[in-house]
Amino acid sequence: MLPSSTVENYLKAIYVGETHLTADQKLVPMGQLAAALGIAPGTATTMVKALAESDLVIYEPYNGVRLTAAGQKLAARVLRRHRLIESFLVQVVGMKWDEVHDDAEQMEHVVSDALIERIDEMLGRPEVDPHGDPIPTADGQLPHRTLENLLTCPLHTPVTVARVTDQDAAFLRFIESHNLKPGQTIQVEARDEVSDSVRLKAPNDVRLTIGARAASKLLVTG
Repeated sequence: MLPSSTVENYLKAIYVGETHLTADQKLVPMGQLAAALGIAPGTATTMVKALAESDLVIYEPYNGVRLTAAGQKLAARVLRRHRLIESFLVQVVGMKWDEVHDDAEQMEHVVSDALIERIDEMLGRPEVDPHGDPIPTADGQLPHRTLENLLTCPLHTPVTVARVTDQDAAFLRFIESHNLKPGQTIQVEARDEVSDSVRLKAPNDVRLTIGARAASKLLVTG
């Protein structure tokens, strides 16, 4: 099977899904994969079966899917292109971080490896993109950092925002408007399980309260 844009999108989605599996999970659920791609579960299953026939994934009916070594290598290559393109569009072209995802989705399938290498060199070989997502190396290795989110990090302790896991443009604008982008130092002052909310001390001593769902998407380091 030739690595068409559709194939690359599937492999990338599975790759990202695998990075969020818990220690006792081995497979990305088909429903999760379908949701990530915005398609019907039946459509996802049909394509995954084709990928399995090409030895790019291992599919277990009713359980889920995971990448083979070949599939992982190709997926990392696509993800590397995507995140370096986003970095280039923000740092060099001057686009906003909430504008670059869709353009990167298109460009990741057509740029050459030689161009990506030049972009990587020009940017100083960054380890993360503008959203804090790790950029795979040229040989397919994904830098690993142990990060907590705002629901698990210590209370009353300064932490630095390292990654925003939701690429939705509206959410990114919300994060930017409240000065919560990667690199900012913040502090969790309280969590309220009844209202599913988290109270923060943001930069410049600004106090604000955000929902638990939003808080789970902000990853931090001490």
